[in-house]
Amino acid sequence: MQSMNRRALTGLAVAAAMLPSIVLAADSKNQGYLVDTITGNVVTSSTTGLCVRTSDWTPARAIAQCDPDLVKKAPPPPRPAAKPEAKPKPEAKPEAKPKPKKPAMVNVELKLSVQNFDFDKSTMRDDQKKEIDAWMAKALKGVTLGAMIITGHTDRIGSAAYNKKLSEARAVTVKDYVITKGIDQKLIFWEGKGFANPVPVTKFCDNKMSRKQLIDCLAPNRRVDIEAVGRKPAPKPKPKPEAKPEAKPEAKPKAKP
Repeated sequence: MQSMNRRALTGLAVAAAMLPSIVLAADSKNQGYLVDTITGNVVTSSTTGLCVRTSDWTPARAIAQCDPDLVKKAPPPPRPAAKPEAKPKPEAKPEAKPKPKKPAMVNVELKLSVQNFDFDKSTMRDDQKKEIDAWMAKALKGVTLGAMIITGHTDRIGSAAYNKKLSEARAVTVKDYVITKGIDQKLIFWEGKGFANPVPVTKFCDNKMSRKQLIDCLAPNRRVDIEAVGRKPAPKPKPKPEAKPEAKPEAKPKAKP
């Protein structure tokens, strides 16, 4: 009898010892799980290893230790905004050099009359060739040639048909010569006019003169006229002379009183 009483008292003591622990667990801040009051740890099942939930447990009271799937994970901290990559500065393009202005052009018309061809001949003498050379070197310098017209002439002695052929032969002689000096033959036009265009001064040559005198008098008509047309740069305007400062009149000395 005493033995049974002792066992009953022992059971009550054990229950009494456990009671404060359960009560304290109920008073714990997190009432969703049983907490060991001594260690402060959540009580887990010895068989399943799961946390022991209380009757007050709700998903809102879930903790990560026991129910990690129910605990909302804090969103990861926002990544710092990526700094925009600095765009490489465009390479400075070298300033375009201004195109040189084309010089203003003017039309030119240049003429030369090679006179005194030998009577009844179409060949040129050396002095006539030198005359053409000098004219081309000076007059045609810097000229863009557009065309060259070469016209042969004769005096009035002889028939018109004969003089026509003689004037053409003189024109061809001069044409062939200027081609050797670099003139493009495609730019050359030539013709012979016989005695149709005499030089005005020869109108005083009288047929009553002796033949030699008449031939000498009509010499200017035995000629080849050269006319060149083209363009060349306009001459630069001359700079205006600087205005001289006006001389100030000298101050007259003041008259003494």
